[in-house]
Amino acid sequence: MEKEKQPLFQSYSKNIKYMDERLGVDKSFDIVHLDLEYAGKEMALFFVDGFVKDDIMHLLMKLLAKLEPEDLEPDPLEKLIKRYIPYVELDQTDDLNQATDMVLSGPTALFVEGINKAIIIDARTYPVRSPGEPDLERVVRGSRDGYVETIVFNTALTRRRVRDRSLRMEYMQIGRRSQTDICLCYLDDIADKDRVEELKKSLKLIDTDGLPMAEKTIEEYISGRHWNPYPTIRYTERPDTAASHLYEGHVLVIIDGSPSVMITPSTYWHHLSHAEEYRQKPLVGAYLRMVRFIAVLASIFILPLYYLFSVHPELLPKGMEFIGPNDPGVLPLLFQFLFAEIGIDILRMAAIHTPTSLATAIGLVAAILIGQVAIEVGLFSYEVILYLSIAAIGTYATPSYELSLANRIVRIVLLLTTASFGVVGYIGGVTLWIIYITRMQSFNIPYFWPFMPFSFKALRDVIIRSPIPLKNRRPTFLNPQDPDR
Repeated sequence: MEKEKQPLFQSYSKNIKYMDERLGVDKSFDIVHLDLEYAGKEMALFFVDGFVKDDIMHLLMKLLAKLEPEDLEPDPLEKLIKRYIPYVELDQTDDLNQATDMVLSGPTALFVEGINKAIIIDARTYPVRSPGEPDLERVVRGSRDGYVETIVFNTALTRRRVRDRSLRMEYMQIGRRSQTDICLCYLDDIADKDRVEELKKSLKLIDTDGLPMAEKTIEEYISGRHWNPYPTIRYTERPDTAASHLYEGHVLVIIDGSPSVMITPSTYWHHLSHAEEYRQKPLVGAYLRMVRFIAVLASIFILPLYYLFSVHPELLPKGMEFIGPNDPGVLPLLFQFLFAEIGIDILRMAAIHTPTSLATAIGLVAAILIGQVAIEVGLFSYEVILYLSIAAIGTYATPSYELSLANRIVRIVLLLTTASFGVVGYIGGVTLWIIYITRMQSFNIPYFWPFMPFSFKALRDVIIRSPIPLKNRRPTFLNPQDPDR
């Protein structure tokens, strides 16, 4: 959406008055307007308190104070930019509205009497935390730095690992009011140019006031299928993970204000991989990946399957008659599972909102009340707690938090269909789930690739963590310009 342009007025006082009104200088204490006089000319600085580097602004003002009127002749704008403002990031604009937006983003606007352009000095700084290791993507060995909430820091962390001349960082702003900074990051020699242009077009079509939830708001605009629980975009807070996807041909979206970087496109299997697998020897990494796959499958299917065997014990093979509740408890088995699922989610939300100093108390309450006491009262049976714990552990073993929540919804739906229609409900539910997930797409890419459409070599690399020297080809579904690594 094109913004209305307001060229600078011929009158210096009108320009200053317009900026005062548009920025609300008298109504916001952190919007600073400094009236100055250097070299016989009136000047004005506009900036946001807390967004500028005080030492740099102090140095620039000291240098400007030494100027004489003849120093700015015959072309004051060119003399100031090229000689008397010794700073790296300088720009100029003849649009007052753009100057206002720039000030609110952090840079400083300098207006000089007799000059029909505003000088933009990008001497901004943001409150920022140190790049610590992300909580969701910890590794035993590996780097301990992670993305933060400042876009410039995140682009620097990425470029530190990708010292490639074709690395592109394309800047844009989204949000009519928020003017949120966005960076499209890709390797120009590898990434599919059509996919880059398509993503860029989708981002430019976003028309909203702002991005209060940053990357999640963007995802809902560009991914479509709003009621689909499965994530079609992978998130990472690790620069090394982002760099490895860049080398494959993915396109990253970095949003100011969020430590999560979006990786597009992504398949189902991208959400099941973890950096820890590549920080170990190939055989150990392959073992860890297989264990993770087993845990994820158990988190989806073990509860409905246990319920099916419990209500239809004739389906059990010989030697497995022990499966099933010895003491069914007071509540029906289905309600025990549903109540326990809701109870786990309540505990998870309580843990998020509980201060760290009280986390131990929450764990004790969960273990005593929901565990032992609930069993002794007869609300739950021991088997229900056992299998629900296995499913919960499998959920927490899923690397992608978004995928774990989607799998939990599938598990509950599959449990309900099994309870309603028995064997037919279980088999039909699993079949519909497979059909649904194989028909999904992520930015016109099959979500279940390489299982569907089938690719043996790619599927082998998905199931087994292959040694890096043997992975000499980039994923074909990304259509990379340079398929060889």
